[in-house]
Amino acid sequence: MRKIRIKLSEILEERGLKQSQLAEMADVRPNAISNLCRGYVDRLSIEHLEKISDALQLASINELIELENDKKDA
Repeated sequence: MRKIRIKLSEILEERGLKQSQLAEMADVRPNAISNLCRGYVDRLSIEHLEKISDALQLASINELIELENDKKDA
């Protein structure tokens, strides 16, 4: 089974941003940003994804989310 992976922590590292900075830029609770970065998410808020994408000026949602094969299937 394939899994959805959120690449937020990699994006922040590449851009030299802290989670707290993104939380302020996107007007999203720091705890929500932290959970997304750690992958502790079972439901995604479309509003949060929109705010984060706007704050980071992403061209595509694919920059933030990807499908990957489960390690058991590899």
